[in-house]
Amino acid sequence: MLRRWYPSRPAASGQARVNPQCPPHSGLPADGRLRLLSFNIQVGISTERFHHYLTRSWQHLLPHPGRALNLQRIGALLGEYDLVALQEVDGGSLRSGYVNQVEHLAQLGAFPYWYQQLNRNLGRFAQHSNGVLSRLAPRELEDHPLPGPSGRGAILLRFGEGEDALVVVMMHLALGGRTRVRQLAYIRELIGGYRHQVLMGDMNTHASDLLENSPLRDLGLLAPQIEATFPSWRPQRCLDHILLSPSLALERVEVLPLPISDHLPVAMEIRLPDALHGDRLPVTRGGAL
Repeated sequence: MLRRWYPSRPAASGQARVNPQCPPHSGLPADGRLRLLSFNIQVGISTERFHHYLTRSWQHLLPHPGRALNLQRIGALLGEYDLVALQEVDGGSLRSGYVNQVEHLAQLGAFPYWYQQLNRNLGRFAQHSNGVLSRLAPRELEDHPLPGPSGRGAILLRFGEGEDALVVVMMHLALGGRTRVRQLAYIRELIGGYRHQVLMGDMNTHASDLLENSPLRDLGLLAPQIEATFPSWRPQRCLDHILLSPSLALERVEVLPLPISDHLPVAMEIRLPDALHGDRLPVTRGGAL
């Protein structure tokens, strides 16, 4: 059972928030294509060299006018996608000017649905969070703290019903290998009963480790993206991933050369199974990949 992994707080059912500024819904195209993006935005801080971790470290504690401009750039990018996983976002504290960055990016990208997962609450000083932005209304949303030291979490979304449902898990995994294995075992139990699976996020390890040496190894997942994503100014390590079950057809994958965080975003376009095409999943389009 999941209880044996002792997460720091109980998992809970969540409810996607609705963006009242969003355009009306429209149906998915008949071909069932879905555009995905995963992005660690480093709370809107632009890091362009390793020494910026020191010289710009104060921006993790205090507001900075450049953050708003950077969020505008990020919002313009996100608007081209249907389902976005965000890591290292602030839920509204001193450093972000008390702006909930997930909600703000939902408004900038015209997403009708959004959800903020608060993983480390430092009060007025920081609201460490993950986020999801979606043009699809999820049938189910679950908020899962992950095993290990507090501060890591996963968001599970389910679209559709029964055996043809699509399950998407967005996550930010630990740096340490042993803790990461426990977290992946927890996630493995969450998704084991689904045929169509997507895992997205900053996983802090390479695809070969995830597919060959982790509790995910028996699922037959595919890792189409192998380009390095970190550090953004000179990518050397592939830490950010979108993993797919074999039942989902890959149309396109790309690491976007946009160094507006210390990670590069990963973009993917997939084709959904026939059972999930058309008006079964309402979606609002914001642009083209």
